[in-house]
Amino acid sequence: MKNRKWQLAGSFKLVLGSLIFNFQLLVFYSLSQAGVAKAVDAVGLTVADLDRSVDFFSTVLSFEKLNEVEVHGSEYEKLQGVFGLRMRVARLKLGHEIIELTQYLAPEGRPIPVHWRSHDHGFQHIAIVVSDMDKAYQRLRDHRVRHGSTGPQTLPASNPAAAGIRAFYFKDSDGHNLEILYFPAGKGDPRWQQAGGKLFLGIDHTAIVVASTAKSLKYYRDLLGFRWTGESLNYGTEQEHLNNVAGARLRISGLKAAAGPGIEFLEYLSPRDGRPAPHDTKANDLWHWQTTIVTENAAAAAAKLRTAKRRIISPGIAAIPAKNLGFTKGFLARDPDGHGLQFIEQ
Repeated sequence: MKNRKWQLAGSFKLVLGSLIFNFQLLVFYSLSQAGVAKAVDAVGLTVADLDRSVDFFSTVLSFEKLNEVEVHGSEYEKLQGVFGLRMRVARLKLGHEIIELTQYLAPEGRPIPVHWRSHDHGFQHIAIVVSDMDKAYQRLRDHRVRHGSTGPQTLPASNPAAAGIRAFYFKDSDGHNLEILYFPAGKGDPRWQQAGGKLFLGIDHTAIVVASTAKSLKYYRDLLGFRWTGESLNYGTEQEHLNNVAGARLRISGLKAAAGPGIEFLEYLSPRDGRPAPHDTKANDLWHWQTTIVTENAAAAAAKLRTAKRRIISPGIAAIPAKNLGFTKGFLARDPDGHGLQFIEQ
């Protein structure tokens, strides 16, 4: 009888061990196959004067300031890949979306070159949705913003996916490109039709110029797990004057994570002379943007990028003291065209 009990106990242990092993394999397989990106938390940009930029986004574009911190130390240096930094960081909200403005008190970075063009590969903007394009454009004119486009453009009926959408490029005080965007009924997210009396509603997406849609899809969709939402071919006088690029012909692709604003690829099929982003770009340079991506495990995300031989800027995973920046761990990476991506573990 005793031997029988020992046999049953041994069999139970074998079965239990097998179940545990198979469960571990399943978890490992699931983690290896899962996308890195859970959500887009914010879109960040480096500014020369935080107070001036907060005033611009708040006064002109109706953003609400949520908080501000000033930080320095080795973990922040590790996070941004900038030695000796001291930075002020403010988070602002419009609708459901958040932007993050960062001023480097030390060391100061380089200004945006005046010769940069909309089809250069370092180009990035946020698309701010408005309920009335004419009123929004007049608001910008009243505040004497710098034009990026010739003027507001209405995309033609010859482009069914975008017909009736109105858009205008402009610049902030540092020269960052921004866009206001109007969606007619039946286009865009249905929530953009619920203005509630507001002029500026939220951020639909951040757009980045890419050299190759196929290569960028391998990174954002296949590696990070973003969902491809569609594409269009945009060209004609309206598109040329929106981007202020003669002969512009663009393949535009949209991607989304489970939450947060979308990411839009702008691949210029013509002209093809867009210049690559400077390889020596630092986070304190004023042309630096970073899209903040929430991930389940920062270390696992970094390992996945390294395995895929993708570029990581941070020398290691930064542990943020007391969640001063709203997360516990993070690192900075760059996509195939050099656009900044900050991966955070909350």
